[in-house]
Amino acid sequence: MPLAPLPDPTSRLERLRRLSVALPITSFLGSTLLAFNALQTASLAVKPVSRGTFRRLNREAADTWWGWCVGIAETVHGATIVVTGDEVPPRENDIVVANHQQMPDITLLMQFARSKGRLGDLKWFVKKVVKYVPGVGWGMVFLDCLFVERRWTDDQDRIARTFHQIVTERIPLWLITFVEGTRITPTKVESAQAYARKRGLPTTDHVLVPRTKGFVASVQGLRSHIDAVYDVTIGYEKGVPSLWQYIKGQVPQAHLHVRRYPVDELPDAPEQLADWLFERFQEKDGLLAHYYEHGAFPAQRDL
Repeated sequence: MPLAPLPDPTSRLERLRRLSVALPITSFLGSTLLAFNALQTASLAVKPVSRGTFRRLNREAADTWWGWCVGIAETVHGATIVVTGDEVPPRENDIVVANHQQMPDITLLMQFARSKGRLGDLKWFVKKVVKYVPGVGWGMVFLDCLFVERRWTDDQDRIARTFHQIVTERIPLWLITFVEGTRITPTKVESAQAYARKRGLPTTDHVLVPRTKGFVASVQGLRSHIDAVYDVTIGYEKGVPSLWQYIKGQVPQAHLHVRRYPVDELPDAPEQLADWLFERFQEKDGLLAHYYEHGAFPAQRDL
């Protein structure tokens, strides 16, 4: 089953101390994010003249504000990530596939991306409703993120157009996709296990059955542009934190296990790509089982 939620400190004094730090951080990031939204809106003036300049301005805006999020966590709270697995070269174009437990998964991937020079080039699959949320949602509209309905017939043409633009204009990217489609819970694990048994798939305890259509479309649409697919497994130490707990500094360290698969090694056929993704999540389940037992991911590539 998934790791339990992270407990809050038992000491009232400690809770108040963390709250006193988190409130100014939240105020600063929230107010500056809206200011960046205004700057992004102003950048529309240059878009008819130079799409490249428009994109660079918004890339720098994302790199700066997301960089503040990461930098504050590192400086104020001493937050670190332990990265194991395959070596990842800097500034590659990639698809990043990760397990999804809670919102801090996103900030950990940001921290990893910054270490590889790709923070401002992150692009996400996100629910369409997010684009209407002031701050984060409005900002992502300017960054070529993929807002989806979660109905493939509604999404596939829009996704294909976005990928064509990225490839044609040679836009740098790390495309982040949580292919489980939702954050994991014990109830969702039970549902996923029932689905797997019905379809004759191996059951898993620590991840859900991945949704393959978006991943297959991503590889096929971006194959000529990307260098690799990164399979990232996220592990927390004392429980799965909420975003508010992360902001309060209750996640001093987390673990990322990364496996890098060059795109040339991936199969071409959609059915084979789907099977490849299923295999990765079966491996990911084993990696997490090892992590929860030993407190670290295995040093070797294969369990």
